[in-house]
Amino acid sequence: MPSVFEATAGAALGVGSDQTGSVTQATSKATGVTLNKVAGVITMDDAQLNAGVEVSFAVTNSEITASDVVIVNHASAGTAGSYLAQANTIAAGSFAITVTNVSAGNLSEAIVLNYQVLKAG
Repeated sequence: MPSVFEATAGAALGVGSDQTGSVTQATSKATGVTLNKVAGVITMDDAQLNAGVEVSFAVTNSEITASDVVIVNHASAGTAGSYLAQANTIAAGSFAITVTNVSAGNLSEAIVLNYQVLKAG
């Protein structure tokens, strides 16, 4: 069985396009999403997130096990440097993402997050 990771001289380490997907939150920044891929793009709702406030939402994902590592980052859209994103509460079939507005102002931006699952074992 080939590895889910591909390494080529001069190329980035990553997953194949068949293992990635995208999803958009429906109604608020706290609305959960479902994306059953080991890597993906999540476009958050554009609801206001006040300065210094954090919001969490669930990601349902059948590819996740409790021992996996999930990396998430603010990829695009919105004010660069104004958000911190982290994955947490990793369990079989789901994880959570917490986003914090670290700016001095209230922001209403539909930021885009990228995530990648690093499989354990």
